[in-house]
Amino acid sequence: MESKITVKEYLAALKENRLLGLKCQQCGFVTTPPRAACRKCAGFESKVVELSGKGRITTFTSVYIAPQDRQGKTPYLVVMVELDEGPWIMGNLSGIAPNQATIDLIGKRVTMNNLLISGKPNPENIPSPMFVLDN
Repeated sequence: MESKITVKEYLAALKENRLLGLKCQQCGFVTTPPRAACRKCAGFESKVVELSGKGRITTFTSVYIAPQDRQGKTPYLVVMVELDEGPWIMGNLSGIAPNQATIDLIGKRVTMNNLLISGKPNPENIPSPMFVLDN
């Protein structure tokens, strides 16, 4: 894969249920969403890698009052996931009602799936990672 990725390419991959990141060629740290410089060593030499989309929930919150672009889509769960490759990424969790979410979610295994989150107005249908609990 190439050594750089644009936001447009990153979002296009998400729409295909693929999660891309950058692996630093100096220290090996993986970053997603991609950034211009490594978050660990500030190096600029990196390689695009495809991530598994698998990881563990580190924290979560239930959203009952949505931002303006998500009106009418509440409630929903937002999770922070530590991916198996190392980086942490925020996304939504489907399959659990927010009013039934408990502290037991912390540490649960999840996998990114291909559902898209889009709000109004969102004419470009910009995707956001969506996770489901592993069995």
